[in-house]
Amino acid sequence: FAPGVVAPAHKHPGEEIVYAIEGLMEYRLQGRPAVTLKAGEVLFIPAGTIHEVKNVGSGNAAELATYVVEKGKPLVTLVK
Repeated sequence: FAPGVVAPAHKHPGEEIVYAIEGLMEYRLQGRPAVTLKAGEVLFIPAGTIHEVKNVGSGNAAELATYVVEKGKPLVTLVK
């Protein structure tokens, strides 16, 4: 993610485990306070939770996401 880039509100049909590789990313999960992850930190996002992420740092940010989802369903559903 380049500085300021946002992955818009979306959800997944299963759990997402996020591992921050570099940079600073702010995650906004529905019904929770915002969480900022830096390199080496992990975030668990429960199935169906609407969320978005923004690179809030001055450099690039990267994550490794692992999904445990229902087979045959779309990985990502955008939400307005």
